[in-house]
Amino acid sequence: MNATAQPARRQLNSPPVPPSPFPYNPGSLLSVQDLSLEAVSHILARANALEGMDPLVRARILAKRRVALLFYESSTRTRTSFELAAKGLGADTTLVSSLSSSIEKGETLKDTGLTLRALGAEAIILRHNSSGAPWLLEQSTHLPVLNAGDGMHEHPTQALLDLRTILQHLRPGAESVAADTLSGVTVTIVGDIFHSRVARSNMLLLPRLGARVLLCGPKELLPEIAPTAGPGIAIERDFEAALRQSQVVMMLRIQAERLAGMQIDLDQYKASYQLTGQRLAALAPQAVVLHPGPIIRGLELTAGVADGPQSAILEQVRNGVAIRMAVVERALATHGGRA
Repeated sequence: MNATAQPARRQLNSPPVPPSPFPYNPGSLLSVQDLSLEAVSHILARANALEGMDPLVRARILAKRRVALLFYESSTRTRTSFELAAKGLGADTTLVSSLSSSIEKGETLKDTGLTLRALGAEAIILRHNSSGAPWLLEQSTHLPVLNAGDGMHEHPTQALLDLRTILQHLRPGAESVAADTLSGVTVTIVGDIFHSRVARSNMLLLPRLGARVLLCGPKELLPEIAPTAGPGIAIERDFEAALRQSQVVMMLRIQAERLAGMQIDLDQYKASYQLTGQRLAALAPQAVVLHPGPIIRGLELTAGVADGPQSAILEQVRNGVAIRMAVVERALATHGGRA
């Protein structure tokens, strides 16, 4: 199911719903477009507060609440940080993967979601290989659904943790955001943008805060029609020209699992788009280097850059726990009763 073709809401016996049909549950986070800048500011402020809280006090916030992690795709950072975030707030978690459940036998997403709700899950964190799956799950269960990545569509919490990392480096101390918070900042996103839900969520979020987003990559991985998310986005094919303009450089891996027969000359790709220490020192010596992971060292960037002083890659990983604590708290704070 494609996210742009959102299913109609049931017509009979429906409770009152907000003017926009999605998200159904106010605690859901399906897209960064669900969030006003005020809501983004609240998440950033809560992430800071929760991160600095006494762990024993924090663990009482969602004590014994039930959160299900439903993962149809492999994940290290997202799954682990969501699980640690929920447990850090005191919630009980259960992990359901496609290889260790009835999903392997052909059970539908709807039936899996309804089963989790019947078992007492109060929120579901979903990663799925089909764009739009979180919308279907939310409509089916009416539970808060947190989108942990849907196909090639979006990854909203990754964009939020990327934003927190950028703010820590370029706007230290900032907790709230406005339309001009990142005015004058150019963020270059490099690599396999066509297949990247991370790129898409950042393209939808960062320009709303005043950032300029440059997309950089070969035509196979960045079609000319790619920048359709709104103003503040442009394509720059010349990587070195993009670097000269950048305060933030976000490197993406080539998603081999999604190429579907597309042939990429890796030697040519590295010559044109690999971030090396030499390029970084010469063209963007102050830029912050980001990568959502997993990193393919020696392809999109060198080991020296990944481990170097300009790299904020592990900071992104750490920020993931704080941001996801705030998002999980938000989900269950607006879902007071048991399902």
